[in-house]
Amino acid sequence: MGFNQNFLWGGATAANQYEGAYLEDGKGLSTADVMTNGSYGKPRKVTWKNLKTGATGAKDFLFGSGQRVVPEGTVPAVIDQKYYYPSHEASDFYHHYQEDIKLFAEIGFKTFRMSINWSRIFPTGEEKKPNQKGLEFYDKVFNELKKYNIEPLVTLSHYETPLHLAIKYNGWESRKLIELFMRYAELVINRYHDRVKYWLTFNEINCMDVNPFLAGGLIDGSKEKRAQAAHNQFVASAMTVKMAHEIDPELKVGEMVAYSPVYALTSDPNDQLAAMKMMQDTLFYADVQTGGFYSDYKLQEYKREHIKLNDTPKDYELINHFRADFLSFSCYTSNTVTTHNGETDFSANLQAGVKNPYLETNDWGWALDPNSLRIALNTLYDRYHKPLWIVENGLGAIDKINENGKIEDDYRIKYLKMNLKSMLDAVEKDGVDLMGYTMWGCIDLVSAGTGEMDKRYGLIYIDKHNDGKGTYKRMLKKSAYWYKNVIETNGQSLK
Repeated sequence: MGFNQNFLWGGATAANQYEGAYLEDGKGLSTADVMTNGSYGKPRKVTWKNLKTGATGAKDFLFGSGQRVVPEGTVPAVIDQKYYYPSHEASDFYHHYQEDIKLFAEIGFKTFRMSINWSRIFPTGEEKKPNQKGLEFYDKVFNELKKYNIEPLVTLSHYETPLHLAIKYNGWESRKLIELFMRYAELVINRYHDRVKYWLTFNEINCMDVNPFLAGGLIDGSKEKRAQAAHNQFVASAMTVKMAHEIDPELKVGEMVAYSPVYALTSDPNDQLAAMKMMQDTLFYADVQTGGFYSDYKLQEYKREHIKLNDTPKDYELINHFRADFLSFSCYTSNTVTTHNGETDFSANLQAGVKNPYLETNDWGWALDPNSLRIALNTLYDRYHKPLWIVENGLGAIDKINENGKIEDDYRIKYLKMNLKSMLDAVEKDGVDLMGYTMWGCIDLVSAGTGEMDKRYGLIYIDKHNDGKGTYKRMLKKSAYWYKNVIETNGQSLK
């Protein structure tokens, strides 16, 4: 048994963390472009400007918070020379796409997950006509992928709302963004559908609750505004499914959520309830976008908290009739929660909870869980009975070049082997319908959580560092050769 012969092995990136060229060839600013670098224990910042007084500054960028990302009376802005913004150059895929795609082909990728930068196509998000240079760049990327028979998996919105829309409309709080997003989505799907079969609408859509500025361009992320923004994205996703199927019935449009199995630290029923509630908060988004309905527990929560949505009956018809074709998700580890240690802690890595005494952790506090993917896959497949796709899974680490000029990242191989074996068990022993696996950060890129370059995920090393210095030279790590063998054997080498 094992993985089917069409299983899509590959790697994953995001434009704001990888592409660079943040203002080149007519691209506009996105929300990612006003975020500074940080580190483990030192949060990233969002820089701001007071348009009346000219005053500037920066505010800590906190996960798990609904507070404004910049002070009242200011707007997010790029403050030249005073701060370092890692997304501005990132890994410079914009100028290295041919070299990088060739390396992906050498490793044996069947698929490559990437995102289109909305503000590269519509610089402010409100233009009537697109930026042709931006469209031409993605033409070249997709043509290069086709040359090597690598299937693209394209995310339409991956943590980079056009900054103009965040400032003018508070991002996805406004229903206006449904219209603007559909203009963008229809354009790119029409243009690229002959080369792109698989699409995702919003990256980690459920992170609207963890970080609404990243997930929805919300400057003010209070709870009712987050609920409205999520609803608007649900409607836009359903409309995208409908539109894509009309353009080409062969197209598949998926949902993407951040998912980690949740364990209760103790058998205390209060801990069990905390774990249940945390999982409900995660699965609510999939219940709507993949399941086609608002969960009763969420409707009751909205009622208790007097949250009222700006919605229409047609919204719910769309959501119900045009569900995601498949469910994709990120899963790096598991979370453990308890009611005995005060409030749940959110780290700068989108992980939450307390230390699990049965698991080791990496340098950024993530638990190394050998069963997380099997549990995740079974939970999601049992609930939705839709094809699944693991589109992010990987290990951030500090990689060192040894005296032989190589990177012997055995720790990454150990992590990947553990996770892929867990994934294989879900397919082989449990019968889960799994479409593919794209390792996160298959090539070194900027960490979304900490803004670091030296927190490396890649199979491919890039000579670029936290201070912005480096030659951008690419080099395969030991893990690249290991993964190449996994692909060549279609996972049989894991046994």
